[in-house]
Amino acid sequence: MPEVLILHPGEMGASLGYALKTKVNRAHWVSANRSESTHYRAGQSSMIPHGTLEEALDQVGIVISVCPPEHAVAVGNSVFESGFSGLFCDANAIAPSTARHHLESFGDRYVDGGIVGPPAYRQGTTRLYLSGAQATEVGRLFSGTAVDARVVDGDELSASAVKMCYAAYTKGTSAMLLAIRSLADAHGVSSAIHTEWDLSQPALWERSERTGLGTTRKAWRFAPEMREIAMSFSDAGLPSGFHEAAAEIYSRMASLKDSEPVATRLLAKQLRGE
Repeated sequence: MPEVLILHPGEMGASLGYALKTKVNRAHWVSANRSESTHYRAGQSSMIPHGTLEEALDQVGIVISVCPPEHAVAVGNSVFESGFSGLFCDANAIAPSTARHHLESFGDRYVDGGIVGPPAYRQGTTRLYLSGAQATEVGRLFSGTAVDARVVDGDELSASAVKMCYAAYTKGTSAMLLAIRSLADAHGVSSAIHTEWDLSQPALWERSERTGLGTTRKAWRFAPEMREIAMSFSDAGLPSGFHEAAAEIYSRMASLKDSEPVATRLLAKQLRGE
């Protein structure tokens, strides 16, 4: 089984490293210029640190990129420009047109990926969709682990398309709920909307309440993901405005990255820019 480098072990990347402990000796990572929290997560997953990318690449045959989507192209470029000759898998939330940049660089050595679900520490919660000529090779790494790796029928970039379609609904509608709650607050009709939703849309108010708490710390990385989704719609000849607006909603929450979770009702003014 080939050795694997994960760039860079955030919450999701570290969980992939943890899963790989049962399949390869240990996953590798690049520790230079990483935060204390990243060092902690990698340590908890028993990942092997390296001081430079070049040093790490010399030890592995597969690279899996798991980073904020706005950095996906730069991370892929750094691996390609190093002369790495193994497989490169981008598992980030990027549009198929963004993923095509990697395909053009790596050719058949590129595996497109998309992750659905939370960090993979429990069976049955997290799926890694894969496509491309070598998708089965990457999927084999996770056989028997908490990561459910699935090869997608279609073209080389189908995995990114699955991720965009899935998050377009889950995170897109979450942003819409936050915006609606802020609008209701602006007009002083939150109580009336609460009552009406309880009558005609059972559980929707409760979902809107959970949305603020669940997105407070994540909104900073949801914003660029929404832009990738908007690009995906535009590339397909569809209106992109839904998710451009969602990106703006999440951008207005980006300053809350390091805060405690904030209730939806308390986000209303911030979302309106007040």
